[in-house]
Amino acid sequence: MGVEPGGGVLTGADDQVSRRGFLSEALKLLAREAGGLLAEQMAPRRHFRPPGALPEPAFLAACTRCGYCVEACPVGAIVTAPSSAGLAAATPVIIPETEPCIACDGMFCATVCPTGALVAPSDGWARERLGFLDLDTDRCIAFQGIECGVCVRVCPIGPAALDLDAKGRPVIGAACVGCGVCVRACVTSPSSLTLTLNER
Repeated sequence: MGVEPGGGVLTGADDQVSRRGFLSEALKLLAREAGGLLAEQMAPRRHFRPPGALPEPAFLAACTRCGYCVEACPVGAIVTAPSSAGLAAATPVIIPETEPCIACDGMFCATVCPTGALVAPSDGWARERLGFLDLDTDRCIAFQGIECGVCVRVCPIGPAALDLDAKGRPVIGAACVGCGVCVRACVTSPSSLTLTLNER
């Protein structure tokens, strides 16, 4: 016999049913987790997505390729993936080196999405990350004693995302959203700043 959560006594048969139910739910959860991992392996994120994008497998399933987000972007940063992109063909992508996201306050692309493939976070850009920024200090001219600071001046987020240290060298902050504006603005070629995908 067992004890119910409310304090009552379970019979042997009830106890077995309760355990079977628990095991059934545990197995369902395990199957969902395994399915999610498998889906991520089959459809890993290979493109920079607009803000608010669901994890890649869910995004590919939800996105109807309607193009509303492409039309809503105020700077034309969102384009559609080519037919060679496989499962991602015709879905919205951002190519930061060509036209980066400007981290607009309205997050218009996500707010117009009719399917929930893009969902504007309630806290805006506070925790949204399109990618992860990296700085090549060997290439950056500020680390060679040459005054620059272009990347900091163009950053749409501000000093919390990208700032200069006491020696005038760029420092990436925790608030960086990985928009790519600084990557394109960098005066070195290739850019001293690079983005890697946020593989959520």
